[in-house]
Amino acid sequence: MSVRDPMSTASGAHLRAPDSARLAEATGVFAMLSDATRLHLLWLLAQGESDVGTLTERTDASRTAVSQHLAKLRLAGLVDTRREGRHIHYRLSDGHLRRLVLEALSHADHRVSGQAPHD
Repeated sequence: MSVRDPMSTASGAHLRAPDSARLAEATGVFAMLSDATRLHLLWLLAQGESDVGTLTERTDASRTAVSQHLAKLRLAGLVDTRREGRHIHYRLSDGHLRRLVLEALSHADHRVSGQAPHD
């Protein structure tokens, strides 16, 4: 039986061992993901770019709360913006974050539904 390299399963994974700066950065990302509203917003943005109004309609949060969470996510570098007239459109900053959010929620789905885990 061979031992699999855990990094070989993550698409686009970097093989560098984490130093204190990388661990601190990852901890900050996980802290931003630890809020249910922010995680929901990131999941919605993983589906594609969106504006505050559309995001508000798709969550249980108020427009003010959605705007505040998006501001925190933007400050943390997790979302980028694009202005179109009077509207600001939000999108995830990179594919690593998209995969992280989707994997976290896929993991949660397995835990909640009782489906067997898989690679």
